[in-house]
Amino acid sequence: MIFTSSAKPHYEVLDGLRGTAAITIVVFHFLELVWFDYSKNPLGHGFLAVDFFFCLSGFVIGYAYDGRLSGIGYRGFFRGRLLRLHPLVWLGSVLGLLSFLFDPFGGDPYAQGVWPVVAGFICSLFLLPFPWLPGRGGALFPFNSPTWSLFMEYIINIVYAWVLSRLHKGVTLLLTVLAAGWLAVTAWRAGTLIGGWADASIVDGFARVTFSFLAGLSVYRFQWVLRTRAGFVVLSLLLLATFMCPYFRLNWLVEWGIVAVVYPVVIALGAGAVATGWWLQCCRFIGRLSYPLYMTHIFLIWPFGNYYAKYKPGAGQLTLIVTAGTLVLMGIGYVAMRWYDEPLRRWLKGSLRKASAPAGGRPAEVV
Repeated sequence: MIFTSSAKPHYEVLDGLRGTAAITIVVFHFLELVWFDYSKNPLGHGFLAVDFFFCLSGFVIGYAYDGRLSGIGYRGFFRGRLLRLHPLVWLGSVLGLLSFLFDPFGGDPYAQGVWPVVAGFICSLFLLPFPWLPGRGGALFPFNSPTWSLFMEYIINIVYAWVLSRLHKGVTLLLTVLAAGWLAVTAWRAGTLIGGWADASIVDGFARVTFSFLAGLSVYRFQWVLRTRAGFVVLSLLLLATFMCPYFRLNWLVEWGIVAVVYPVVIALGAGAVATGWWLQCCRFIGRLSYPLYMTHIFLIWPFGNYYAKYKPGAGQLTLIVTAGTLVLMGIGYVAMRWYDEPLRRWLKGSLRKASAPAGGRPAEVV
């Protein structure tokens, strides 16, 4: 953890852990199309990385905006979140559309007509659910299915701005406890916490984001920072252990315990850990890469699933494909970050500054 000139810490290890979780999601999405039975999947709980993202988001939003929201206003807050998040929504939608139309191992993309494709793409650009595209299992966002978690993130950000930002930390903690109960009921009813990405399980997604965001926000507001010598590597291994945890008879309880107990503790440990030297640079890099990677990777996963279903490659070939595919997707994520997302956000911010500048005066600051 380093301190800026304003004496506010930047949590480098948490950045690195976000990168670890994003890479895990990529590998998990490859493997879930091979092992439909998650109990046999080496990364059988990899989907819980999304819950870690939600928890980390609660911590980061509290860190960035608690005590500051009244100064920038709702407009500044929402504009800042849109500038940070939405350019990659557009890119992910375009990549997803191209993947759907030109998948060499898929069927006829227009089997159900042109309008489902057109309507689904338009909805994807505006982050509106469209779970009616054929062949995508009722995914809320069929061209870029991981976007469901960003949809939940947008909603919880709105709730934060209008409600949570005004609450005393004690009330926040009480809501966290109540949300933990909701999450437990959700896990018990479904037997798992994988829901939220499809129309049939959208309510499960609300339970997941509500608890984890509140938990991360509570960790920040109570300053539950656990000073530790365990660095990025040790905490990444702890995260990986939760993703690779075996399935037990009471699987729902195990997953609930991971999300409700382990991840808030990992956030607290990550906030209290220090990265130096090469590991500091690694944390910064994969932290920057995490969101572009998450938002651009699925366009290659769907064709892989169709390829696997058709040709059933052996273990050696499968290992090579997943390894090479993950590296290629990390490269695509880097290109998206370096030559699309970051330059576009800089341009948009600059344009907004000019547009909001008073005549002959200094441009107003854009978050």
